[in-house]
Amino acid sequence: MSNAFAKPLPVPTPATAPYWDAAREHQLVAPRCNKCGKLFFHPQAHCPNCISDDIGWETMSGRGTVYSCTVVRQPGHPGFQGDVPYVFAIIELEEGIRMASNVVGCAPEDVHPDQKVEVVFEEASPEITLPKFRLA
Repeated sequence: MSNAFAKPLPVPTPATAPYWDAAREHQLVAPRCNKCGKLFFHPQAHCPNCISDDIGWETMSGRGTVYSCTVVRQPGHPGFQGDVPYVFAIIELEEGIRMASNVVGCAPEDVHPDQKVEVVFEEASPEITLPKFRLA
């Protein structure tokens, strides 16, 4: 795959493809076990609660709260050099699950735990759209 996006991109697997397909449509989804009902993140083939492989997908609100965050000042990959400093955060979605992402569209020093955020989408390639968050 040739792309102008210089950062490493995720490679969808059968277990994660529904997540990436939804992101491409600017929807944030998470897996829910059809056996025990547990909502979880990150997408995987089996429920982390009961190990069932009967997994469905639920659309999330896209709203949440910064659970924790840090400002990255040293890029871990050359593709991120132009982004530093940037915010890496754990977002607790309204639905109760947590996911790692970036908070964008503001100065890094403006991001703090307990702030409300909402999802935005960055189209990294024709195949991959990345869910990120901005202050609400």
